Amino acid sequence: MYMTLPHIFSEEYIQEHCPHCDPASDAFSTLLNESEHFRIVCDHHPIIEGHILIIPKEHFSCLGDYPEHIFSEFIDQYERVRNFLIEQYGCVSAFEHGKIGQTVFHSHVHFLPYKGDPLLIISEGMEHLVALPSFVELRRLYKQYGRYLFFSIDALAWVVNPLLATPRFFRDRFALALDVSERGNWKNMHMNERLMATAQEDNARVKLLWDNGEICSDRLSRA
Repeated sequence: MYMTLPHIFSEEYIQEHCPHCDPASDAFSTLLNESEHFRIVCDHHPIIEGHILIIPKEHFSCLGDYPEHIFSEFIDQYERVRNFLIEQYGCVSAFEHGKIGQTVFHSHVHFLPYKGDPLLIISEGMEHLVALPSFVELRRLYKQYGRYLFFSIDALAWVVNPLLATPRFFRDRFALALDVSERGNWKNMHMNERLMATAQEDNARVKLLWDNGEICSDRLSRA
């Protein structure tokens, strides 16, 4: 049963009781990997099977806010998740709301299997996109403007006109592009037993694939 008191989902409650600061929260129910400064988890409300988050243990607003040593470790974790999704699902996209359009105010970079035209995500047109050469540039943009919207599809990445931002900006748009709109709003999804049962099944398969990959890697390293 997934019914939860509505006030638990209020912006005020989430700000005061950050689910990404609490390792016992539902956000970490399917833990894939834990490093010194990060946890890699399946999104508790996945848009699609393979929806994974990288979450720093310390409370930062977004990856543009990371200090240098945290940022360096993030790059390693980013490549790890990216390689896993490409190997298991054949493609990967990522996104993050850089202190704009967030519904949880603790950095969490989303990854999911998706390959398509960026205009399926940003239907307003390419004039609202600027190519992003690296995460170093993303940190510069955050330092200069204090916000950003970032997404990638395979090897290409962009920042989006922040004037377009709305809560769940990328979740809703990727869900629409994947024809699973009902899974865009994670709060509504949480209240739907059918969707949450499917989410658990999706995450169990991802966990199995991840663990099997870790076992194979360990065997190869000892060979």
